[in-house]
Amino acid sequence: MNSNPKKAVILLSGGIDSATTLAIAVRDGFEACTMSFSYGQRHSCELEAAQWIADSFHIKKRVLVTIDLRLFGGSALTSDLEVPKNRSAGEIAHGIPITYVPARNTIFLSYALGWAEVIGSHDIFIGVNSVDYSGYPDCRPEFINAFQNMANLATKEGVEGHKIAIHTPLINLSKAQIIKTGSGLGVDYASTLSCYDPSPEGFSCGECDSCQIRSKGFKEAGVEDPTRYKF
Repeated sequence: MNSNPKKAVILLSGGIDSATTLAIAVRDGFEACTMSFSYGQRHSCELEAAQWIADSFHIKKRVLVTIDLRLFGGSALTSDLEVPKNRSAGEIAHGIPITYVPARNTIFLSYALGWAEVIGSHDIFIGVNSVDYSGYPDCRPEFINAFQNMANLATKEGVEGHKIAIHTPLINLSKAQIIKTGSGLGVDYASTLSCYDPSPEGFSCGECDSCQIRSKGFKEAGVEDPTRYKF
């Protein structure tokens, strides 16, 4: 065991992808430091899931950043716009849905970059995925590569030759592959929340894009779906 592991900042939302990403970082020998965001999202109960997941991995260093993206709106997750329900697979795969939060991953990664510099980390993990996802532009490899290039131009660490790496271990995996990977690493998916429109008690709607992608992933992985649904 590495007695002095490298620190890594892990963006932890409380969903399947971020929980699996955390498990991968821990498996790879990093000292995981988690960052979660309360940004005015309607599914804020995901933050409880993030707390449970961090607890299950015995994360010692963690931060909760509070910002209010409701000031801008523009998304069903940060405004009174209705979350799309019961869309077909073809509809989900086409276009950018109203649940896209403008510049969200750019904002989150910028905060992670600042914290990484402070704690002496050169590694940031984010659970973006470009296979089974809702078409968000800030989940694509092109965006991640561009942000990493920017990070190494915009920071003291990068300019002084301590290159910062943005890790995206899930980017080319299907949801089923992600679930299989996490299951093998001991992720308790019953503690995760993916729903965009959960009940106040944390029950998933089962009808939004995220719930449908999640349910399909468990079926294809051959893993029992532990999600708590409203119905």
